[in-house]
Amino acid sequence: MATCEVCGNHYDQSFELRLGGEAQVFDSFECAFYAVAPTCACCDNRIAEHGIEVAGLFFCCAHCMQHYGLVPEFNLRLSRTGEKVSMEVRNILDSSQL
Repeated sequence: MATCEVCGNHYDQSFELRLGGEAQVFDSFECAFYAVAPTCACCDNRIAEHGIEVAGLFFCCAHCMQHYGLVPEFNLRLSRTGEKVSMEVRNILDSSQL
């Protein structure tokens, strides 16, 4: 019986999640999500879906990104093989504030 790293619960159906070669033990997806999901740089909410990453910062939505001082310039490009979507972001703040 393993112990959840977030809530401390001893549970016979706990599971391991491996990130970057390190294993972490959780008793529920809720605890795993709390431990590994990125946090929005603006509103501090955990990001459950795709979110937006800019300069190492994560945002839950375009509104938070704009509130933080970043303006999305949607220049989306999809490859025919479905490899990657890119979005350019223009910083309206001094880069030292990031």
